[in-house]
Amino acid sequence: MTFKALVASQTGETILTSLVDFKDQDLMPGDVTVAVEYSTVNYKDAMALSGRSPVIRRFPLIPGIDFAGVVEASSYPGIAAGDRVLANGWGLSQTHHGGFAQKARVSGDWLVKVPEVFSTRDAMAIGTAGYTAMLSVLALEHGGLMPEHGDVLVTGANGGAGSVAIALLSKLGYRVVASTGRLDEADYLRALGANEIIDRHTLSAPGAPIAKEHWAGAIDSVGSHTLANVLAQTRYRGVVAAFGLAQGADLPGSVLPFILRNVTLAGIDSVNAPQQSRLQAWARLAVDLALDKLARTTRVIGLAEVPEVASQVLAGKVQGRTVVDVNA
Repeated sequence: MTFKALVASQTGETILTSLVDFKDQDLMPGDVTVAVEYSTVNYKDAMALSGRSPVIRRFPLIPGIDFAGVVEASSYPGIAAGDRVLANGWGLSQTHHGGFAQKARVSGDWLVKVPEVFSTRDAMAIGTAGYTAMLSVLALEHGGLMPEHGDVLVTGANGGAGSVAIALLSKLGYRVVASTGRLDEADYLRALGANEIIDRHTLSAPGAPIAKEHWAGAIDSVGSHTLANVLAQTRYRGVVAAFGLAQGADLPGSVLPFILRNVTLAGIDSVNAPQQSRLQAWARLAVDLALDKLARTTRVIGLAEVPEVASQVLAGKVQGRTVVDVNA
């Protein structure tokens, strides 16, 4: 039997993609086979398809770091045919065939059952971006941050993770400051729950090692000078969760926010997070994420449109979340 898959191959330094009929027997080993219904385009997917970062480590490979669907066959304890499951990260799109296909075979250790409140489409409207946003909120809470402590900044606010982070923080009662380079989309951010919009350029240039205090916490997807400035402007005993490098992987700051203001910088990894952290994050998403706001952030495309959308993601032209209907 065959199914549709978007396959990435490499010629020199160039990564090429093609929509092909893929054979069941060519799937990689795993104890669960899933009929995929939806995937999604994350920033990491865009990096993988562009070749800007060596995300894909073997070729040819089906990319896509997320998928959600229905189990076709399973020998994994606790997962049975007919279960709705999702996968985020692990080896998908790196060393193992990922979610840009109508079928996937993976280890049951990689799977989470889709919370009842979500459809498989909802699960991919959240995807790695939204799941990472929830891990970030959990990190802020672990650091002791509460709504009464003050504003929370979200950088990269128009992106997938930023959009979900705003919706989550707003529902939890935080006053949210959204940093964006697309000020013409301020109404979108306010609809998600942002209370204040600031221009990202106020944070993106080299700044002072420590500056006037502005926010009690922050969720950063940008890195580089932006993260350094976020830390420099965080209040005493504030908490910053960082998971991105859209501006760069460097951190040109100083230790002063840490030793003078007792600021906490929490790194967020979604790829290899332990299962218990994943279960906690998805359980909280089921409670703390408003479905109407999720719908507002989402558009749906087909498999053939993925490469073009990935290019738009890197160009900063995509708002919110992009769900891939692999059967469209």
